[in-house]
Amino acid sequence: MMQNVHLAPETDEDDLYSGYNDYNPTYDTEELENDTAFQQAVRTSHGRRPPITAKIPNTAATRPIATGYGSKTSLTSSLGRPMTGAIQDGVARPMTAVRAAGFTKAALRGSAFDPLGQSRGPAPPLEAKNEDSPEEKIRQLEKKVNELVEESCIANSCGDLKLALEKAKDAGRKERVLVRQREQVTIPENINLDLTYSVLFNLASQYSANEMYAEALNTYQVIVKNKMFSNAGRLKVNMGNIYLKQRNYSKAIKFYRMALDQIPSVHKEMRIKIMQNIGVTFIKTGQYSDAINSFEHIMSMAPNLKAGFNLILSYFAVGDREKMKKAFQKLIAVPLEIDEDDKYISPSDDPHTNLVIEAIKNDHLRQMERERKAMAEKYIMTAAKLIAPVIETSFAIGYDWCVEVVKASQYVELANDLEINKAITYLRQKDFNQAVETLKMFEKKDSRVKSAAATNLSFLYYLENEFAKANSYADLAVNSDRYNPSALTNKGNTVFASGDYEKAAEFYKEALRNDSSCTEALYNIGLTYKKLNRLDEALDCFLKLHAILRNSAQVLYQIANVYEIMEDPNQSIEWLMQLISLVPTDSRALSKLGELYDNEGDKSQAFQYYYESYRYFPSNIEVIEWLGAYYIDTQFCEKAIKYFERAALIQPTQVKWQLMVASCYRRSGNYQKALDTYKEIHRKFPENVECLRFLVRLCTDIGLKEVQEYATKLKRLEKMKEIREQRIKSGRDSSGSSRSKREGSAGSDSGQNSSSSSKGERLSAKLRSLPGTNEPYESSSNKEIDASYVDPLGPQTERPKTAAKKRIDEDDFADEELGDDLLPE
Repeated sequence: MMQNVHLAPETDEDDLYSGYNDYNPTYDTEELENDTAFQQAVRTSHGRRPPITAKIPNTAATRPIATGYGSKTSLTSSLGRPMTGAIQDGVARPMTAVRAAGFTKAALRGSAFDPLGQSRGPAPPLEAKNEDSPEEKIRQLEKKVNELVEESCIANSCGDLKLALEKAKDAGRKERVLVRQREQVTIPENINLDLTYSVLFNLASQYSANEMYAEALNTYQVIVKNKMFSNAGRLKVNMGNIYLKQRNYSKAIKFYRMALDQIPSVHKEMRIKIMQNIGVTFIKTGQYSDAINSFEHIMSMAPNLKAGFNLILSYFAVGDREKMKKAFQKLIAVPLEIDEDDKYISPSDDPHTNLVIEAIKNDHLRQMERERKAMAEKYIMTAAKLIAPVIETSFAIGYDWCVEVVKASQYVELANDLEINKAITYLRQKDFNQAVETLKMFEKKDSRVKSAAATNLSFLYYLENEFAKANSYADLAVNSDRYNPSALTNKGNTVFASGDYEKAAEFYKEALRNDSSCTEALYNIGLTYKKLNRLDEALDCFLKLHAILRNSAQVLYQIANVYEIMEDPNQSIEWLMQLISLVPTDSRALSKLGELYDNEGDKSQAFQYYYESYRYFPSNIEVIEWLGAYYIDTQFCEKAIKYFERAALIQPTQVKWQLMVASCYRRSGNYQKALDTYKEIHRKFPENVECLRFLVRLCTDIGLKEVQEYATKLKRLEKMKEIREQRIKSGRDSSGSSRSKREGSAGSDSGQNSSSSSKGERLSAKLRSLPGTNEPYESSSNKEIDASYVDPLGPQTERPKTAAKKRIDEDDFADEELGDDLLPE
């Protein structure tokens, strides 16, 4: 048996882990079948002998076995086998276990120590996903639904509402497929309710954005009626918003109140917004007392600008003066909760501090503060202009009360603006003296207010054609604030009026450098360049202005006029067509189109536009003259009669229109009517030679006895005409000065047929020179009809635009401020 006993080998003392993988093969149970000694012991009595404890020197004594006589005997192995831990040849073997913990049999006998298993090589590859499994399909479909919802929201934020709705519908379809597949694989409790809620809510929002209100309401109903969705009741606010857009105010109030009941009191801000919507809805229905209750509650719980402003409007609607004053004071007292401007001023020269202040001076938070302050000033100014005329016996006293209240608040700078609005109110009431006096009070105020008041004063004096005073106040406005574009524009206007166009252009350019959105300055530069005959630059200015003001009739006319001056009638006609599409009843624009078509030789188009112009404004002499000449040229003399009769009514002292009426009767063959007309003309204008000639001829043709009388008068007038011509001829030889004077007198006498014509009236050569007594009755041609054109925008179109600080025709009432104020969906 000793051949199976292996002693522990000697090991290096430095190797602390050596021998732990080796153990006595006696304890190798797998080799017991081949162990002869073990098998012999099992078959004989050796296996039934008591065990013998091993003896280790210096560690433990041999356990003796007691006898009946009290003696003790040490026992050793009956086989002579060394015990575990015994000393072999003076060498102690280390303690070992039967099998090392954490190690396998493969690590026996000569294997290296490898506790991390690095000798086994790389790990086997991961198992591939089974994409055909139901769980994986559900996971992929859920991911696709989330992506569609995100794409729908992004498309909505970009303004593509149609695409957003399509994505939302697609997400809804895929989500229903996902629910069915999940029900087949798992139990219903594992359905993703959050995903279902987000899909339905997004779909309802997109329906509402696309104004498909019925579908949106149905989708919201699905969400609200599902008890599995928590807090779905607050979506009734959105349903109320839809009913408000549909002007179904009773249902809107009903759903707002239902939503208010389902929102806990801890959500104070949400409840305030819903109550504000309820108040706005009451205003729209005319239930001002209920609206007042809602807004009063808001102002007592959480005052804000919108609620305060709407409260003032409600009191204004019911006419309660005292309550209007109290509501205005509440509006003034609403805290803005913004930082003071001093925060953005560096207190020291520390570069780090200056850098930080420069960074936050125009960041998003600062911009939000500016917007909030601007909104507050707008509400306060509008409310003051609304209530000032009604809270006191006169609007002046009302304005004074508002100014005092504003001065005692945090909006001190608005007091001056209210004073300027007071002056503008005087202007609306045609009280120019009071307006001027009010504005003059600001001459000793700070520079900003002084510049605004001086700008308005310059504007007023310019409109009254008092250019000296306008220039004085324009200088004051510019000196007070050199960067005020309105002041620079008015200064340019006064220089323009004096004829210094180059200098005026410089002021307009400076105004544009200070404010590139000053359209008045840009328009006036175009007019200035047109005066300087710099047509390309003028056209460039007007085209830039057209890009800013797409629907400005003035700009369109100026572009057409510049093209006409540049001798490009086609472009001029095209721009005039755009003009009449904006103002189809502008008679001047229509007559200008007729003139351009007439110059191009298109008589039919010219007649159409001249006729449209006459229909909208039947008192334009040039249009009447052209239409009458057109009918004469086309041999419809009887149709021309009504136009010349209207001209005779407009200018009764002009004999030519009455002569044309008689001529039309004569050309159409109505000689008796023509004779009566000539007699009436002779009675009114007895010295008209042309009228007497036609009377002599008609009386001769008809065989009347009055022919001798008219012939005598005609000879006398012709003799007087000859005497005048001789006097003119003799006077021409005497002196140049008297000659020029008498030439003018003779010229006026020579044209007896138009002796009473108004100064500067343009007459057609054909209409002035009627046929003589021996000439046939031929119609006059209209080829030389050159009707002068007046600017369709009135005689002041070429006048530079003024830039008042406040528009006089501005409607200051704030009814439009009653917005829906709906909650964001």
